[in-house]
Amino acid sequence: MGPITFDNSYARLPEQFYARQTPVPVAAPGPIRVNRQLAEQLGIDVNWLDSEAGTQVIAGNTVPSGSEPLASVYAGHQFGGYNPQLGDGRAILLGEVLSVEGRRFDLQLKGSGRTPYSRGGDGRSPIGPVLREYVVSEAMHRLGVPTTRALAAVTTGDKVQRDSLLPGAVLARVASSHIRIGSFQYFAARRDIDSLKLLSDHVIERHYPDARNSDNPILAMLEGIISQQAQLIAHWQLLGFIHGVMNTDNILVCGETIDYGPCAFMDQFNPDQVFSSIDHAGRYAYRQQPAIAHWNLSVLAQALLPILDNEQERAVELAQTAINAFPDQFLQANTEGMSRKLGLQAISGQDTGLVEDLWQLMAEHSLDFTLTFRRLADLADEGAEAEGSVAELFEFPEIMQPWLERWHTRLAQESTSRSDRQASMYCTNPVFIPRNHLVEAAILAATERGDLATFDQLVDTLENPYEYRKALALFATPPKPDEVVTQTFCGT
Repeated sequence: MGPITFDNSYARLPEQFYARQTPVPVAAPGPIRVNRQLAEQLGIDVNWLDSEAGTQVIAGNTVPSGSEPLASVYAGHQFGGYNPQLGDGRAILLGEVLSVEGRRFDLQLKGSGRTPYSRGGDGRSPIGPVLREYVVSEAMHRLGVPTTRALAAVTTGDKVQRDSLLPGAVLARVASSHIRIGSFQYFAARRDIDSLKLLSDHVIERHYPDARNSDNPILAMLEGIISQQAQLIAHWQLLGFIHGVMNTDNILVCGETIDYGPCAFMDQFNPDQVFSSIDHAGRYAYRQQPAIAHWNLSVLAQALLPILDNEQERAVELAQTAINAFPDQFLQANTEGMSRKLGLQAISGQDTGLVEDLWQLMAEHSLDFTLTFRRLADLADEGAEAEGSVAELFEFPEIMQPWLERWHTRLAQESTSRSDRQASMYCTNPVFIPRNHLVEAAILAATERGDLATFDQLVDTLENPYEYRKALALFATPPKPDEVVTQTFCGT
């Protein structure tokens, strides 16, 4: 097992897809954290990664053997407005690695200095956004959500100028690929059909190999991407996760969540919740996420029109049919997930009122999203208060009792045993999520005091989100009024 073994397919595409760019060295890098489990999965020598030599590579001071560093170009709709050229403005793709199972992953450095696509930015990252992405992306992975992941993070020894001078850091990010809807938009807008075909071939080979056997591989790829997004957004909704910046350049065609800048998990349920400081109109509010995903996918379909079919009218028809399938696919995924959260084998038409009334009550009484569902898991086996009960943290108000009685009546119609139902609900409804006030506390400790212990403890706790441990009750407790985080920031 060598330090890192690269096998770079994206770098073999023509150079209109990227700019060759090495990371810009930093002053005095130091370790923050190494994801040992992920390193082992990728066949990377963990001891090397945790060494001074590994730190120098993650910081961008050393380019490892076999790496072909580059910055990808893409376009994108940002808050509905089209930008014809974006690209990796503070990220460098070191290359691709094959996991021990043979799966291909990108290894990218984020915060590694200016690139041709930095658009006047410094290409750096303060430590705050690096810690936030590490915490939330790894938590999402543990929650079962397809996501980019954090391999390692390091400090740089340099200061980054934002509203004030802040300590700098670099994140090593792993993804199945970093190809975005905006990657297709870039070539479609330039009417570069050859590159559009090359990119599609690359995505099919890498992510949707079954599409090769289809009568129309491009259409099959589009349908695959739509299906993956329907599953992904349903997962977000079922966890109360708000991405905050669902621009088309932040939507990966592999179906993984990316860009944890202004993201947040909501505490009190509010369907119109917005945290992102730059989302002034609420475009990316919690309830808007499925519709925005649908809109983003329609943009992808439009970009693919020139290669979907030789006849434009036929291409539009194929694209429209594919896009029209998204709402039902999302609804099915969301309904199946909601049935698991409520302990039901399936949600039928007669259950619609029960579900809608729960959401309404949660909103009217500002109930904590995560603890509402976790407490339902406690109550799924009546008369058998579970050892891991969260009753000490959260109890339903009296106004909820009629709904709870209706729910128990419905559960009585199920064939599943009460104990099996409860066990399943405990595996579906987490108790530990990366709550905003905890993430902010970890960032504050690191930024102001250089204290990473708070960050490490939070990451460690979130590795097991479904098992409640009373010793860690603080990490499951909603924020006090003076701890509530109302805004999150991109950190660019």
